[in-house]
Amino acid sequence: MRQRAKIIGIARHRLSTDGDGVTTLVAFHGCPLGCRYCLNPQSLGDGGRFREYSPEQLYAETRIDELYFLATNGGVTFGGGEPCLRPQFISEVRELCGSEWQLNLETSLNVPVADIKALLPMANTLIIDIKDMNPDIYRDYTGQSNTLVLENLRIIADTGRQSDCIIRIPLIPGYNTDADRDASRKALEALGFTRFDLFTYQIRKH
Repeated sequence: MRQRAKIIGIARHRLSTDGDGVTTLVAFHGCPLGCRYCLNPQSLGDGGRFREYSPEQLYAETRIDELYFLATNGGVTFGGGEPCLRPQFISEVRELCGSEWQLNLETSLNVPVADIKALLPMANTLIIDIKDMNPDIYRDYTGQSNTLVLENLRIIADTGRQSDCIIRIPLIPGYNTDADRDASRKALEALGFTRFDLFTYQIRKH
């Protein structure tokens, strides 16, 4: 039986933000984290702010931009929410589009190791929002342990895929410091990761 997935949005013609070339961002509903400053709160809860797709339906909607993908070495970036909770769905999309599209994953890596092992062969780039490598800071900010994150980073390193990863290390006001972020970067460099995106969360005051 074909998988179906809840999608909260599809954004076309993105450039240099979600991987190489022109990309279409497909955002999944559902996330295992409870981040204090959630960037996509519509991915949480069951308020009906999503549409269900089969792999065939999603492929039909995204292939309209196939010429852009092929001309620029672009493709589809799965985000969310947490796309790595849906390895079977993504696998079925990969079967439909073939190997010429880039398939990228925007992920927290806080998912079962089996999901990452299943996705690595079909993913071109992983854009990893690491939050912070310090377990106490991570739990304080996300409400979860980062044990799975650390395990999955080691899986990626063991398979030699570090250069295919872009790791986002945010400065999160009220939760970590520049020194914490530097410590996270050094820990990741020790695992062989070299591509980092350092930025600061812009917190909206209500």
